[in-house]
Amino acid sequence: MKRYLLGLFLLVLAHTASAQRFAYVDTEYILGHMPEYKSALSQMETVSKEWQKQVDANFSEIDKMYKAYQADQVLLTDEMRKRRENEIIEKEKQAKEYQRLKFGPEGDLFQLRSKLLKPVQEKVSTTVRTLARAKNLDFVFDKGNDATMIYASSSFDISNEVITKLGYKPGQRQ
Repeated sequence: MKRYLLGLFLLVLAHTASAQRFAYVDTEYILGHMPEYKSALSQMETVSKEWQKQVDANFSEIDKMYKAYQADQVLLTDEMRKRRENEIIEKEKQAKEYQRLKFGPEGDLFQLRSKLLKPVQEKVSTTVRTLARAKNLDFVFDKGNDATMIYASSSFDISNEVITKLGYKPGQRQ
């Protein structure tokens, strides 16, 4: 009796599993076909380089202040030494704070990335969802970062269909 129930259970489970429909997309490939994504990356890179130049300039100035302090240290009184040390320490705190504000986990670059890329990612997500519903798919996986899939048959890849539905012309895979 137990074998019969187990066999019946496995039969039902196999039937249920075969009824599910799967597909996958490669979001990196899709995003590579979208000019607005490339534009957003370019804008972020430009702003990031500007901010990095300022960070480098701040730390270069601190380095100059420190070298000047070391050169003058023997000639300075204790009070003057303490004041110069405090100036260097304060300048370093300001430089690190600027760096954190621009490049930190909740910094300006993170916010800019969210602002510029979120609409593009939502557009792709909405298109994938629409296509999945139209094709009666149960699951759509993202192969873009290779972290979620070890192997996938190209017959289940709907990336080119997503690109077409977004209004772009699919190209060759890189």
